[in-house]
Amino acid sequence: MSIEAGLLQTYAGQPAVVLRAPDGASAAVLLHGGQLVSWIPAGGGERLFLSERARYGAGASVRGGVPVIFPQFNERGPLPRHGFARNRPWQVVRAEAGVDDALAVLQLVDDEATRALWPHSFALELTVCIRGDRLDVELAVGNSGAEAFAFMAALHTYLRVAEVEAVRLSGLGGRRFEDFTAGRLRTDDEPALSVEAEVDRIYFNAPSPLELADGPRRLLIESVNFPDTVVWNPWQEKSAELADLAPSDFRRFLCVEAALIGAPASLEAGGHWWGRQTLIAG
Repeated sequence: MSIEAGLLQTYAGQPAVVLRAPDGASAAVLLHGGQLVSWIPAGGGERLFLSERARYGAGASVRGGVPVIFPQFNERGPLPRHGFARNRPWQVVRAEAGVDDALAVLQLVDDEATRALWPHSFALELTVCIRGDRLDVELAVGNSGAEAFAFMAALHTYLRVAEVEAVRLSGLGGRRFEDFTAGRLRTDDEPALSVEAEVDRIYFNAPSPLELADGPRRLLIESVNFPDTVVWNPWQEKSAELADLAPSDFRRFLCVEAALIGAPASLEAGGHWWGRQTLIAG
């Protein structure tokens, strides 16, 4: 285990790994859920949304940042919504600042509580690396048991925006998606997605990269081995039903999630899978 002195701190009053690269880029990862909750590129401002009403502690789902979704997405299966990885305590394997970057590696392995919900042996590893204007978040899944299992996964990324009605997400035009607000499959016929009402979509076999335009700021969103992309904003009515969001919070974020949903991955005993999402600020 390699953990540099000073990197294990608190963030929002919670145990966390706080990273700072030599160029000034910074990030914070909660041990609860292995959840990235802050990313500030070098010379820039905060790029992730974290609700001031977020709930913390055992069993809580923290509203904002990058929750790790595993082994089930939403309610697409018998497990609790979005699985259990985001609600469990993770262990720090490695945390350090290098010559030009900083990184943290956290791990979650099965225990009696997870096996009571999902009877499989596994090891998850989350790697967060920052440098300059770039953030890489990689999720690796290993099957440490004797039987195969299938799973879904996602990095439920809450991107901070100045005003959600003004942003434009490019790269998904012409793609088929499952529209949960309409209960059907549709084709996106707009060159750029704009948000003027609730958005709840899964784009299957989505392209990479995407670009989010937020006034003068740009964000390039790349993914590897995550074939799907989820785009979500609850808008005013749904937001009012969420106790961990302030009334106007829906205007301050857009979720653009790297995901593995449409075709769950299957791992044989001893098998491994990984997927990565990269954000590049401009």
